[in-house]
Amino acid sequence: MKTKLKKLFVQEKKRYLKKIVGTPEKPRLSVYRSHKHIYAQLIDDKNAQTLAFSSSLDKELSKTIENTANQEAGKKVGQDLAKKALQKQIGKVVFDRGTRPYHGRIKNVAEGAREQGLIF
Repeated sequence: MKTKLKKLFVQEKKRYLKKIVGTPEKPRLSVYRSHKHIYAQLIDDKNAQTLAFSSSLDKELSKTIENTANQEAGKKVGQDLAKKALQKQIGKVVFDRGTRPYHGRIKNVAEGAREQGLIF
């Protein structure tokens, strides 16, 4: 039964990701969250490159964050990523939440990035 569920999960992920493609002009903002941390990166799928990244593990961010697994940490990661993107003249992105719902920490990453000037 486990292999069938995994196959269904992979099919769902493929179906979702074929709609979201990052280009050099409009990269994909991919968000991953674990139980303890949150990670975000800008990906150019055409050239298979990561253009900018940020996570709750960054030394500069971890000084300002008390807990790395809450919504405040997600917002700070989004703001930090947006600052790095704007330094590289990236203003528009495509948001990729993975297969997770747009809620909680993932939503706060998006809101933090929007506050700093990224356009979705």
